Amino acid sequence: MATLQSLALASPVSHYLKQPRLFSGSVSWAVHRTAFSSFSGQSLCLPPLRLGSIKRRSQTSGVITMSVKPTIQFIQGTDELTIPNVNLTKSRDGTNGVATFIFDEPSVFDSSGELGEITGFYMIDEEGVLQSVDVSAKFVNGKPARIEAKYIMRTPRDWDRFMRFMERYANANGLEFVKK
Repeated sequence: MATLQSLALASPVSHYLKQPRLFSGSVSWAVHRTAFSSFSGQSLCLPPLRLGSIKRRSQTSGVITMSVKPTIQFIQGTDELTIPNVNLTKSRDGTNGVATFIFDEPSVFDSSGELGEITGFYMIDEEGVLQSVDVSAKFVNGKPARIEAKYIMRTPRDWDRFMRFMERYANANGLEFVKK
């Protein structure tokens, strides 16, 4: 807590919060000078904070949505270009399931020597990262031929999150769901 207080006192914003100010309602903000700071950085001078103008702008602007292209990676930071075959299994009661991804001749083998080793299986989209370490490579005549990766879903929430990722990934890569 002392670290946070010292950072708050060293913050350039604290210059404008030294004196209590009243905003809408009965909320007041004050920074107390009871903590000592070891901050040795450069102070910045910011214009006074105007909450009224911020409110007006946010009421007229729309919702900002960040869009991240859904991707799969075996080496963090390097997208896998090969589109996998995906097999899904789900328990009868719907509480858990397994997704098995099969990549024939994946592009990660082309760059793994330069970029490092396969560290896991990462499914990345706008909600975050789903990951697994259940990854195995298949070799034919001493050369890497395919990768199989499994993602285990232990709760209905995990299943729903995975399905949202797969819907985004399928839309971005022209895939469709075929029920067997």
